[in-house]
Amino acid sequence: MKSKSSVSRLLIVAITVLALPTWLAAQHRHYRLIDLGTFGGPNSFVDCCAPPMINDRGAVAGAAETSTPCPYAGAAFSDGVYSPAFVWRNRALTNLGLLPEGCFTLPNSINSRGMIVGSGDIGVIDEATGFPVLHADFRYSGQVLDLGTFGGSFSLASQVNDRGQVVGGAENTDPDPWNFGGLLELPSPTAWHAFLWQAGKKRDLGTLGGPDSFAFSINQNGQAAGFSFTNSVPNPNTGIPTVDPFLWDRGRMIDLGSLGGTVGLVAAINNWGQVAGVSDTAGDQAAHGYLWQNGVLTDLGTLGGDNSEADWINDAGQVVGRADLPDGTHHAVIWHRGKMIDLGTIDGDPCSNGHFINSSGQAIGTTTDCQGTILHTFLWEKGKMIDLSSQVPPGSGFAAVDPAAINDAGEIVGNGTLLNGENHVVVLKPCNDGDAKIASNYESDSIASRILANPREISELMPKSPLGRIRAQIGQRYRTPSTRNRGQ
Repeated sequence: MKSKSSVSRLLIVAITVLALPTWLAAQHRHYRLIDLGTFGGPNSFVDCCAPPMINDRGAVAGAAETSTPCPYAGAAFSDGVYSPAFVWRNRALTNLGLLPEGCFTLPNSINSRGMIVGSGDIGVIDEATGFPVLHADFRYSGQVLDLGTFGGSFSLASQVNDRGQVVGGAENTDPDPWNFGGLLELPSPTAWHAFLWQAGKKRDLGTLGGPDSFAFSINQNGQAAGFSFTNSVPNPNTGIPTVDPFLWDRGRMIDLGSLGGTVGLVAAINNWGQVAGVSDTAGDQAAHGYLWQNGVLTDLGTLGGDNSEADWINDAGQVVGRADLPDGTHHAVIWHRGKMIDLGTIDGDPCSNGHFINSSGQAIGTTTDCQGTILHTFLWEKGKMIDLSSQVPPGSGFAAVDPAAINDAGEIVGNGTLLNGENHVVVLKPCNDGDAKIASNYESDSIASRILANPREISELMPKSPLGRIRAQIGQRYRTPSTRNRGQ
């Protein structure tokens, strides 16, 4: 999918958003399509492939554009307008504002209490990189807190649990020849360290022995997972030091090891302390999904091809992702209890990708042409793949909806592409039998659906180089506001 525009604006305003009069029927299931709207600008969006941006109470966190121009040079990294964070609950879109002097922000996680974390600019261009200075931020009960750095310019917040513990990474002032920030699509000359923030205090989690680390995921028990350089010696196959995944537990950073290669990353940790991610195999020419639990790192394998990738793990220990077939195509898969389930594709599409799975085992993803163009989106449940694309009928105003996450209530949040190419956040909300009767009485307006002039594209091809795989994996999971509109 092509990168969506960024967001920003510092006025606090609440907008009540009425659901579109659009009712969608899927195989064995009905959904109500709700357009969350904007703050007067053309676009709104939720981050895809990050921790779920919809909680189990149906609250959604994202960002939406206003029509007010941003006055400083950082506007070049967004759409040129203020784009604040929002929370949507009970059909109301509430403006959560920005960091002082900022123009845009990107929420990256919402917990069950409505705490939201992400990153936003502070109205300053960093001289060393030419990027807007971004700081991790925290929003709750009307407050917007700047979580700061370890002395450097940048910090990013990745996830918040229900205890209000936040994990991410922050720059310090130590020179870093390996440009660890570049792996996060945010070039920087100094080192990054993983952090855990709680109640106003930010703790440096250290590293596995190298100069840099970053924490990606945290569970409700305060266990965090991320990745770190293990030394400062570059490997011949990658040109950088070894990168291993880690588990941080009760003050100790544990090296989870690798599948034989020198690059390992994290997708998520569940509440049982199981960690899923991707690791290079021996020689760093291929990468496989892995599951770590109780000190054992298990290779999840492939469907007969070279590569696989784990994108998320639920509390049942089910891991969703994709795996290569012998012919070079790839299919969405679920790994559970040592078995791999091939989810297949829709309408004969050659490739598919699994992105997220909830605690009930419902998975969402895309089917594609194997080159990055999305052909269909799907919900997989009870052994069947349901075409979500068919739920965008003529008259809805939308050409397509890309699902980003599904909560345990079965509510799906995603980015909807309007007929004019603009992007609005949408929610697909399961409805009961009474709602389905209303759906049958709906009459569409005069707008006819049509195929977009520019097909939606996603970053799908597995890069050949280890460095390319690192950037693809991290960039897909955490894309900063400043890089979204630069096509990186």
